[in-house]
Amino acid sequence: MGKIKIPYYVVRNGRGYWQPKSEMKRLGFVNVACGNDGPDAWRVAEKLNLKWLEFKAEDEKFVSISPKRGSLHESFKRYQATNEWRKKAPRTREEWERAWSRIEPIFGDAAPKTITLEHISLFRENIALDVSEREAHRCVKIWRALWKVAAAFGYCKGDEDPSLGVRNTEPKRRQVIWSHSEVRCLVKAAWRKGYYGLATIIAISWDSSLSPVDVRKLTPSQGHNGPDGMVFILERAKTGRAAVATLSHTTKRILNRYIQILGVEIAPSAPLLRNRSGKPYTKDTLGDDFRTIRSNVFGHLEQRTLADFRRSGAVEAIRGGANTTHVGQKLANDAGSNPSLGRTYMPVDIQAVRVVDLARRKGRK
Repeated sequence: MGKIKIPYYVVRNGRGYWQPKSEMKRLGFVNVACGNDGPDAWRVAEKLNLKWLEFKAEDEKFVSISPKRGSLHESFKRYQATNEWRKKAPRTREEWERAWSRIEPIFGDAAPKTITLEHISLFRENIALDVSEREAHRCVKIWRALWKVAAAFGYCKGDEDPSLGVRNTEPKRRQVIWSHSEVRCLVKAAWRKGYYGLATIIAISWDSSLSPVDVRKLTPSQGHNGPDGMVFILERAKTGRAAVATLSHTTKRILNRYIQILGVEIAPSAPLLRNRSGKPYTKDTLGDDFRTIRSNVFGHLEQRTLADFRRSGAVEAIRGGANTTHVGQKLANDAGSNPSLGRTYMPVDIQAVRVVDLARRKGRK
C-alpha cells in the first residue's frame, strides 16, 4: 500500500488518526480515529482537513476586522466563532455571508437596539431597486436570523426585531421547465462540440435531480454499481441531507465513455467531472459552458438554466403518478412532509427514488 501525506494524519499500529494541534483544539477540533490505514481512512482525514481549511479561511477573512464593541458586527463575529456556525452547511454559510456583505456597510457598526423599522424598510427598498426583489428578500430573511443570534448574545431583545414590521414578500418563484427531449438535445450538442464533461453533467443532472453544485462535486468514491443500476450516494452541499443520485443506463454509458476519453485516473475524493481544460468544473465555468451549448441549441434568447432541471424532474414525476413524499426523497428535501418528522423517520430510501424514476418515465409520455 502506498503512502499518502495528509496534514495532521498519523498512523499507529496500522490505524489512522487525525490529530489537530492544540490551537486547533481550542477552536473546537478534536482527535478522530479514522479506521484502518488505507483509502477509507484517508478520505475521512481529507474531509476533516477540508473542514479545518474552510474554518481557517473564514477566520482569516474576518481577523483583520476589529468590530465596534456592542455592535451588530461584534455579535456576528462571535457567532462565527461558535460550533453552531461551523455546523451550518457550506452553502448556508455562503448565503449568510452574501447577505452580510450588504448588511455590514449599513448596520455593522450600529448597536442593534438603535436600528429602527424605518432603517430596515429603506434598506430593503434600496436593494430591491438596485439589485433585485429576490436579493432584498434574502437579505431581510438573513437579517431576522441574525437578530435572533444577537438577542441570544444579549445585544438586543428577540421580540423587538424592527424588520418584523417590514413586509418581506417572497418573490414569485421560477416556473419554467425542461422536457426530456430538450435535455437530450443539450447532451448531444455538448458531446458533438467536445464538451464531454458538460454533456455528462447534463445527463447526470437530469437523471438525478441534483443541484448543479452537487453534480459538479461528485467523486469516484461516491459511485456504486448495484443490481438496479449505478448510483451516487452523497450529502447535499446546501443542506447536508443524504441523497441518492440514480443514473439511467444511457447516462451510465455516457459517464463510462467520458471517463475513457478523460484518460486519467481520478483520485477517489477528487471531483470527477472536468471541463475541457481538464480542471474540475467551478460554478462560473459550468455556467459559461452551459450557456454556450444552450445558445447553440435554442438560441440566445433562451434563459432556462441547469438548476431548472430539479423542478422539471419533479413535474415529470408528479405527472407520472409519484406522490410528494417520494419526490421529496428524490430531491433530498422535505417536499410533502413535515420537516422535523421527515428528517427523523424518512431517511433517504433508494426504492422511493426508483419509484420517482419510473413515474418520470411515465410522465414524459
